[in-house]
Amino acid sequence: MLTSVFGLSRRSFDSLSEQEILALAISSEEDDARIYRAYADGLHEAFPRSAKVFEGMAEEEDGHRAALIELHRARFGERIPLIRREHVRGFYQRRPDWLVRPLGIDKVRGQAEEMERQAERFYREAMKRTSDAGTRKLLGDLAAAESGHGERAHELEAEHVPDSAKREEVSTERRQFILTYVQPGLAGLMDGSVSTLAPIFAAAFATGDTWQTFLVGLSASVGAGISMGFTEAAHDDGKLSGRGSPVKRGLASGIMTAVGGLGHALPYLIPHFWTATVIAAIVVFVELWAIAFIQNRYMETPFLRAALQVVLGGSLVLAAGVLIGNA
Repeated sequence: MLTSVFGLSRRSFDSLSEQEILALAISSEEDDARIYRAYADGLHEAFPRSAKVFEGMAEEEDGHRAALIELHRARFGERIPLIRREHVRGFYQRRPDWLVRPLGIDKVRGQAEEMERQAERFYREAMKRTSDAGTRKLLGDLAAAESGHGERAHELEAEHVPDSAKREEVSTERRQFILTYVQPGLAGLMDGSVSTLAPIFAAAFATGDTWQTFLVGLSASVGAGISMGFTEAAHDDGKLSGRGSPVKRGLASGIMTAVGGLGHALPYLIPHFWTATVIAAIVVFVELWAIAFIQNRYMETPFLRAALQVVLGGSLVLAAGVLIGNA
């Protein structure tokens, strides 16, 4: 176990022979081609044009692998040693971002650029470890090719992703972000901020005890967060609606529900009743206007209408809580 944790069972890069370096390059190119195809598969449904870009990059990696295999066959024969990235201490690793769905187009492009930079550094370091002129030339050519992949990616984008398609992809990604995170999070924030007003302020004015009020607010907020989270995750798996992962939506809804309630419950940790109540009221005011802002920013609801709906509704619930607490 310790050898696995500290990498003691791995080889150092300096200890690799020229044949092993070639074998490592072959396996790395094969892995990168698979990763690019995985990106293409993950983008195909939402971003079909960008998926073609990554398919083209995968074909480039296939060409590199074929050239390396031919060089290995000429120098060392048909048997290629089994050596991969994880067998070499300190060698760059690939994070499994391609397993995450849905894929974000900007994140994938950034990860692809980082992959090319890492591959270029590997080939330049490998050149220093080889003495054969033909091998050095091929490794140098591959380093230059990896360095130029950014330009090649732009060429593929220009071919497959015109400006109109880019705007469409940006719109699609923004819509997916809103459906997966903003919409359930906003619903949770509204529910947590508004629905907990009555019990918290009713408890405050009925008992005059800040600690008891805080406990009521804490239980109401956490309970509402759990309920909203499970409801959001369970009622729609996202496959037909296109709203994304139910787990992500459930977490967004549940967390924001709890945050909305805790915002005006936490001030009651202050032992002085009126100080805590005034601060809680200010927090409620900020929460309601924040909800109106989010509705206007992401849901394209006119700001005045959003403010009237949220602030008026919240004020009515707050007044109900105060009246019930004083009854």
